[in-house]
Amino acid sequence: QAYILGHSEKAARRLEIQDAHFADVSERLLDDLALRPGDRVVELGCGPGSFSRRILRRLGDGGVLVAVDTSEGLLAQAKSALAGAGTARFEPVLANIAELGPWLDGADVVVGRAVLHHVPMVEFMLGRLRARLRPGTRVGFIEPDFRSPLARLTYLEAGGRTELAPLRVWAVAINQLYLANRISPDVGASLARTLETAGYRHVRAGWSECRSDGMMIENMLMFYDEVRDRLRELGILTADEVEQQQRLLRALRPDALPAAWGIHRAACES
Repeated sequence: QAYILGHSEKAARRLEIQDAHFADVSERLLDDLALRPGDRVVELGCGPGSFSRRILRRLGDGGVLVAVDTSEGLLAQAKSALAGAGTARFEPVLANIAELGPWLDGADVVVGRAVLHHVPMVEFMLGRLRARLRPGTRVGFIEPDFRSPLARLTYLEAGGRTELAPLRVWAVAINQLYLANRISPDVGASLARTLETAGYRHVRAGWSECRSDGMMIENMLMFYDEVRDRLRELGILTADEVEQQQRLLRALRPDALPAAWGIHRAACES
């Protein structure tokens, strides 16, 4: 399954914004996983390396970060951005994470942020992952929630806050895009139960809202820039409708908006 969003340097900017929004929950997940300086950490779907940097800060001379991604361009950006980021060894790997290759061997920790929802029927991969890992391997994931906040958005909109419509339209568009590509926009909602069912131990889970600010709006605008052609091809939004939604987003006051998405966090052991 190819990554359906952008691979360019501009797309990397959107992922940097995502890192800023996910900062607190990312650090909490790494706390949950109790990273040690000498750990061998495998990161699934590293992208341009923003979460990788947070991992490297916790590793020492004997530590290794194996960063796996399907995009050669994003891996190159990660390698460049992380040069000199720490004393641990950084090993970029070009591979499909769903195939669970030899790069998993010897892992002390397996982690992924906003990657599982890009894997069709990821439950199969999570079950096979447990079979590949040594007992006691620490595992953790962060996944966005593009569905739950829709209830509040539509309630507020129905109550008179019509200016919130572009947030709803954006959320519907990303949900429809993912579903059209047979991937899940809400895998995080059932993630803890999936891990428990697969037999992972000591599953801990949490949910939090992602703050609304100017960077959130920038994220949405860049999403439209990256996938406008695909939205048109699928009949989700026309080019004119995308431009209209971008104008409406730019007109919003970021300091007066409810959360447009949430974040699921889960940690466990194999």
